[in-house]
Amino acid sequence: MSNELLSTPKLGFGCMRLPLLDANDQTSIDIEQSKQMVDEFIAGGGTYFDTAFVYHEGTSEVALRQALVERYPREAYTVATKCLAWAQPDKESAQGTLATSLERLGLDYVDFFLLHNVGGPRTAKFDEYDMWNFAAEAKAKGLVKHVGFSMHDGPETLDELLTAHPDMDFVQLQVNYLDWDDPVIQSRKCMEIAAKHGVPVVIMEPVRGGRLADLPERVASVLKGANPSKNLASWAYRFCYNLPHVITVLSGSSTL
Repeated sequence: MSNELLSTPKLGFGCMRLPLLDANDQTSIDIEQSKQMVDEFIAGGGTYFDTAFVYHEGTSEVALRQALVERYPREAYTVATKCLAWAQPDKESAQGTLATSLERLGLDYVDFFLLHNVGGPRTAKFDEYDMWNFAAEAKAKGLVKHVGFSMHDGPETLDELLTAHPDMDFVQLQVNYLDWDDPVIQSRKCMEIAAKHGVPVVIMEPVRGGRLADLPERVASVLKGANPSKNLASWAYRFCYNLPHVITVLSGSSTL
C-alpha cells in the first residue's frame, strides 16, 4: 500500500451537502460560507476534498473551484471527483465527464478519480463504456494521479472487482460501526477484502448519514459513560480513523 496515500490527514471534506442559500434549490450553494468552511478545514490540517460530477446537480465542482482552487496553491490540497457512468447515455458522454469536471474545477488534473457507485447491474455500464481502460489512460496522460472506484455492494462483489481490476489504487467504501457486521453492508468483510488485495480505503458514511450522531439514550449512555467530554459523532469518526489502511474518512460538510 502507498505510504503517500496513507499519510493523508484522516478527515476528508465531502462536497455533497454544501450549505445552500435556498433549501429547495440544490444549485444555490452559499459560496461565502463554503469559503469559510474550506479555510477552517485547511487551517486545521485537512487536505482532501471529495466532489463528483453529479453533486449539487453539477455545481459542487464549480463551488469547489471558487472556494478552494482559486484561493489556495495547488500543493495545499488534493481533490477527488467521480464519474457516474451508468447515468450517462453513451460512452462518449461518460468518458467526457472527466474533461468537464476538470474545467469546472479549474484544474489540470485531479488527485483521485473514481468510477462512481460500481456494483450490481451498474457495473455493466462501466464495462460497456470502457471506463476502466479510460481511467487508466487518463492516469497515464497525467489527468489523474490515482484511480479507484466507490461502491455500496458486498464483499463478494468487491473481491470480484478488485480481482478483475488489480490496477486500482484505492476504493471508497461505506464503513461505520453500525454496519461493521451488518448482514447486508458487511463493512468488516469489505475492509478485509480490500486489505487482501493490498488496496487502501477511503471511508464514506462514517456517521451513517448522521444516524450515529443522534443515538437512542440506551446506546448514548454507554458512550457518555465511557467519556462524557466526547460528543456522539466523535466516536463514529474515531472508530474509522483507527482502522488500518485508511486514506481518509469523509464528512459531508454543511456548516462551520
